[in-house]
Amino acid sequence: MLNTFYTAMKKRAAYARTRRALASLPIDIALDLDIYRGDADKIARQAVYG
Repeated sequence: MLNTFYTAMKKRAAYARTRRALASLPIDIALDLDIYRGDADKIARQAVYG
């Protein structure tokens, strides 16, 4: 049970880190990568949780 909690916390931290990185991309880089910064939540969730 503790292992499950630890894994969930690590995933949550990875999600927050990924979301923050995507949301803070400069607009020109985001456009080059074809990323809409408003989709940062969805992209981060997909990257971390599958």
